[in-house]
Amino acid sequence: MKIDPHNPADLSAQIAKAIRDAIISGALPVDERLPSEAELADQFDVSRPTVREALKRLAAQSLIRTQRGATGGAFVNRLRFEDAYGQQITTSTLLLSMNDVSFATACEARYALERACAPLSASRRSADHLATMRAEAHRQLQPGLTDEAFCASDVAFHRALVDAAGNPVLSYQLAGAVEAMQPLMNMITFSARSREKIVALHTSIADAIEAQDAQAADTHLAALATYTQELAQNVIAERQSKRG
Repeated sequence: MKIDPHNPADLSAQIAKAIRDAIISGALPVDERLPSEAELADQFDVSRPTVREALKRLAAQSLIRTQRGATGGAFVNRLRFEDAYGQQITTSTLLLSMNDVSFATACEARYALERACAPLSASRRSADHLATMRAEAHRQLQPGLTDEAFCASDVAFHRALVDAAGNPVLSYQLAGAVEAMQPLMNMITFSARSREKIVALHTSIADAIEAQDAQAADTHLAALATYTQELAQNVIAERQSKRG
């Protein structure tokens, strides 16, 4: 593992990348103990605080874990998809908020990905996934439910639908789509949407998943996507007319 001291990039970032590359290549296998801070400082010819900062970067990415005690130190972590969900959601949220991505583009991507999950979800759904979907659809009809609570329930419903596919790679890819894009869609459309219509579509989707009817699930998801896009178009057009 080497770094370029003449590279203008932050030294701690270079060290973190060198260790990360070694982990990805298999040179540092899972559960391998990393050299001590002092050893790494000598190896990279940097100060221990610089090494410590690099290790913090790796720990934040769940690539390493630290243990205390006589047998402690930093170890290569066994990264699971579930451990990376938070990073995916954060990255997706930042991309949506900091880049010029239209509502239509985000909506198209989000539902295209979810509809791709529908056949697997219909085939593999568990009783727990169905129970979550039913419970959230029921919760969404409760009188006095705040917009924030409705949004959280909406996310939970679609997260259960995605996770029902039983594929951690899909769940990881859709974590950002559901938990970053769905709140965005709700924020834009909440003032115009009919909760009753959304719950009716959610119920139809849950019925189709329970019946293992992938085609029906896709049809109802497509209807929900169309309704969401129409709501957004109406809300955006109304805002523009008021400004004009």
